[in-house]
Amino acid sequence: MPNSNENSPLVVLGAGVMGTAIAALAVGHGHPVTLIDTSVEARAAAPDTVALHLRTARLMGALPHDRPPGELTVEDALNAIAAVTAVIEAVTEDPKRKAEVLADLASAARPGTLLISNTSGVPIDELADAVPRPEDLVGVHFMNPAYVIRTVEVVLGPRSGEAAAESTRELLSGLGRRGIVVGDGAGFVTSRLLHRMLNDAIAVVHEGRATPETVDALMRDCIGHRTGPLATADLIGLDNLADSLRVMHERTGDPALRPSELLLDKVRQGLLGRKSGRGFYDYQETMQ
Repeated sequence: MPNSNENSPLVVLGAGVMGTAIAALAVGHGHPVTLIDTSVEARAAAPDTVALHLRTARLMGALPHDRPPGELTVEDALNAIAAVTAVIEAVTEDPKRKAEVLADLASAARPGTLLISNTSGVPIDELADAVPRPEDLVGVHFMNPAYVIRTVEVVLGPRSGEAAAESTRELLSGLGRRGIVVGDGAGFVTSRLLHRMLNDAIAVVHEGRATPETVDALMRDCIGHRTGPLATADLIGLDNLADSLRVMHERTGDPALRPSELLLDKVRQGLLGRKSGRGFYDYQETMQ
């Protein structure tokens, strides 16, 4: 498998919240990045979104100051895939959609190209059924915002190859990320633990026992949770949280992972958190 470090070109598929943040992380470390999305609106917004991420990351000291940024290219097709050593899929947390996208990527990429699925909960071995060379597929769960949080969850499925695992280690090291390898399975470690807590916090609000502000204050000041669970849910995106919980609930049968009705109501109303301007909190002033 080719070396995926040393400013090699990358492809990121999906120009949503995570895709643009991952693209900014890679560009900020000097990698040329081709960001692919079929949505005209997403492609039009992507350059400004990535530029905003880069400015924010630099202000926070989260990117190297001695490295010129890589070039960002935004496209609507898979034309660039044959020329790269690594592809990161970052579409919505829908197992069927992810499988379809990975199948397309695998058919367009050269054998041995590192295929990374950025997923918070879909088992990698399940996704591996969609690609002809499952040994090339690895899961990496980048946390949001990807250009700030330096530790990521790495998921090696039972069919992930050693060459892919090594290329993933090299790529993450070059991006200044620390990868921690965990076993495959719905929700892996972080989502299996965190999303259950977020779902419970939303249920407490739904039951009328506390406001979002009260829940977050108690969890921050008594338990030491940095942002509070409801603010964290808004940052993740309430639609993404609901999708991840649904994936885990369907695969484990654990009733604690069934998405809260309040969460589903928010999603139906389009109140998705920070990215839509409102969720459990109102962000519209900060977006202006």
